[in-house]
Amino acid sequence: MDVTWLGHACFRMKGASATILTDPFPVSMGGSVANVESEPDIVTVSNSHPNHSHLTALESGFRLMDGPGEYGVSGVYVRGFMTPAAPKPDELPPPRNTAYLFEFDDLRVCHLGDLSAILPSGMVDELSPMDVLFLPVGGGCTLELDQLASLIRQMEARIVIPMHYKVPGTTVELADLGPFLREMGLRDVEEQTRLSVTATNLPAETRVVPMRPMAIPID
Repeated sequence: MDVTWLGHACFRMKGASATILTDPFPVSMGGSVANVESEPDIVTVSNSHPNHSHLTALESGFRLMDGPGEYGVSGVYVRGFMTPAAPKPDELPPPRNTAYLFEFDDLRVCHLGDLSAILPSGMVDELSPMDVLFLPVGGGCTLELDQLASLIRQMEARIVIPMHYKVPGTTVELADLGPFLREMGLRDVEEQTRLSVTATNLPAETRVVPMRPMAIPID
């Protein structure tokens, strides 16, 4: 599996039989997910916020998954889990968020979307162990840093790829990557432009892999 981070919560995963795109965002965020390498076979949307559900820039022909359920497309098995929400006074009812578990190429990959409350133990058990975890780390509408560190341990994640944080060139009001790296005891971690993951090259212990947002010009 080849992984590219386009920006915010949007990743492209290219497997042996299909290409997956998660949470496409609009150009108002500072970049475009349109025409970036191959068109996706599968698109997942974790929640209805425009920064996670902008589909109009994509060519038709993909299978859309935008809520809980079980899906099978082109050798990719996907399960969507409704996550608990932390209610906010100005958002009633609480926003709806779906976490997705992808199983393909002998890997288990999880995209947590805008996870805002601790996962119940039964859901953690269903998702664990995890080979690759896409984790929202910029705060705001998502979990606090100490909660994220605990979740990584609970899910036995082998590779953690941060997402949903502030990068130069974007308009979102989120924290940058620094606080999360410090919470994990890391510094001076080099960003990757692309990550190739196989069942045989997974690290023995948890590895945090920051990536460069390839659809957002940051220079």
